[in-house]
Amino acid sequence: MDLDRAAAWEIPPHWRRVLTIDAHTGGEPLRIILNGHPELPSPRVLDARRFVRDHHDDLRKLLMWEPRGHADMYGCLVTGPETEGADCGVIFLHNEGYSTMCGHGIIALTKVLLETGVLPQTAPVTEVRIDTPAGLVTAHGYVQDGFVDRVSFENVSSYVVGLDDVVQVPDVGDVRYDLAFGGAFYAIVDAGRLGLELSASNLRALIDAGMSIKRTITRQREIVHPLDDDLGFLYGTIFVWPGGAEGVHSRNVCVFAEGEVDRSPTGTGVSARAAIHYARGEIGLGEWIEIESIVGSRFRVRVKSESEYGGHPAIIPEVEGTAHITGRHEFVLDPADPLQPGFFLR
Repeated sequence: MDLDRAAAWEIPPHWRRVLTIDAHTGGEPLRIILNGHPELPSPRVLDARRFVRDHHDDLRKLLMWEPRGHADMYGCLVTGPETEGADCGVIFLHNEGYSTMCGHGIIALTKVLLETGVLPQTAPVTEVRIDTPAGLVTAHGYVQDGFVDRVSFENVSSYVVGLDDVVQVPDVGDVRYDLAFGGAFYAIVDAGRLGLELSASNLRALIDAGMSIKRTITRQREIVHPLDDDLGFLYGTIFVWPGGAEGVHSRNVCVFAEGEVDRSPTGTGVSARAAIHYARGEIGLGEWIEIESIVGSRFRVRVKSESEYGGHPAIIPEVEGTAHITGRHEFVLDPADPLQPGFFLR
């Protein structure tokens, strides 16, 4: 059997083709779209995000949903820069729609842009400035022998909205939560109070509780972003468990979008948590803490500086993690495929 014939197979010219390069950060995937996407009419990332959402959502479903993706797939579309001095912009995609910011995505995108030669490397550290829907993020790739060993990024201003608020959640009970913004809004919950073990074997219970909490808070509380209405929604629930492996401050499990579970510690989530810990006096300026995910991968986070955002006392968090390239893919769409709109099963 000559399988080289399959490798040399020519895709019919009338089929849709999309080329991607895939990576993961701490186990959380990022599918970066290289071609086959629409031309974006505006340099403003929020406008481009709205345009893709309203007119080209089929691209997100093609790559995020089954049979090419899965319920926990994540991706991005690289755009031109919006602000002066930025290298590019980015729109993040997931099973439900479009994120406002994504820390694991920034780490993986920086890795790919530098290691594939899209942007030039400068050892030992290369700065990459990326416009996101939530604002400009500055990343630093730490280069060794042509490879990016790790990436840190200074996130957008992050701040606390409320501490120790309580909501009555169906099938869960009274839930005490903190509400904070780290590029997206999160309800942050002590898992121990709910008797929820933060392990992969408990995944279904975490998804059910996380989504119930998110939906209940969304129904009962208006989530307002001080500068842009498009950013004003509750993105997910983060369950926290103190301690873990040696040197680990705590464990994070983030349930977001339509029941997605982040395999990484969640870059925007640990940014929101840093704002909470700092507001409570639990960490000091410049003090690193290490947070692990449901699969044991880790991010470090610290409060790099204080700031102010939309009338809120805020911080600039710095997050650090590692990413790895996993593949390069050419996806095709057979126009006769009855499942071309895509689907996902949980």
